Amino acid sequence: MLYPLLALVCGLVILIWSSDRFVAGASALARISGVPPLVIGIIVIGFGTSAPELVVSATSSWQGNPGLALGNAYGSNISNFGLILGLAALIKPIRVQSGILRRELPLLTLVTLISVAMLANLDISRVNGVILLLLFVGVMFWIVRQGLQQPDDEILRGVLDETPPAENSITWSVLILLLGLVFLVGSSRLVVWGAVGLAKLFGVGDLLIGLTVVAIGTSLPELASTLVASRKGEDDLALGNLVGSNLFNTLGVVGIAGVIHPLGIQTEMITRDLLVMTLLTVSLFAIGYGRHGHGRVNRFEGALLLCSYFGYLAWLVLPKI
Repeated sequence: MLYPLLALVCGLVILIWSSDRFVAGASALARISGVPPLVIGIIVIGFGTSAPELVVSATSSWQGNPGLALGNAYGSNISNFGLILGLAALIKPIRVQSGILRRELPLLTLVTLISVAMLANLDISRVNGVILLLLFVGVMFWIVRQGLQQPDDEILRGVLDETPPAENSITWSVLILLLGLVFLVGSSRLVVWGAVGLAKLFGVGDLLIGLTVVAIGTSLPELASTLVASRKGEDDLALGNLVGSNLFNTLGVVGIAGVIHPLGIQTEMITRDLLVMTLLTVSLFAIGYGRHGHGRVNRFEGALLLCSYFGYLAWLVLPKI
């Protein structure tokens, strides 16, 4: 048990560090290449926190572990809205003022429903993966276009503040980017090996490990960025990180995993995991719009989100004990 657990923990630590290096190198290289800071913030930084989910799910799919691939992606979505947003709102209520964010919430709800419909036949084919990736490209284009049309939006001010200047040369930026990429791939293999090893040791499926330990571990960058943004009073950026991550996971991560290898799923993923993910997404959509033009996730709602998440964990774990 010691070696798989050690591999999983060390792999997650290296994964998060290398993800940060990869994003830093990519953003510096983009800035040097003349890409507008707003576009860098939206694409590179806004979705950069989902790099751990991407490489772990892609590696899992490549190695024939569909439960781990999908469990990591959808489990991270549930962790983002249940655990991370719930914790952040419990510490400090989160206001929703950004017009762009208020349009992303119904978009995320629609994307979630589309993904559920695709899984109705209990598999994700390569064709489904391609469709998800095409949707992802369309969503990215729409978000960037909205940002360029509304540069004074609340969430975009926060994004620009978080976008680092290009202080490095092209050579140094490329080296950082490649270093981050190499360690991302290597650490993802370590995480998958450790997760599969733990699943075998405890006699549970890799889906359960993906939905819990791996999903929480790969969601740590979102946890850190959300709590920091909330502490700074950048509520829209805090929530925007989570909405952007869920969009990336649902379309990009699952899409790439499906293209690499068709993914068969268990019925319980539809009746349990996707049900919880959809309910959390629809709930946040309702909360985000509010009654008088501005939504707000207060402490009571944060506590409900946390309780929902821990109730979901109990639903997962207790039948296995």
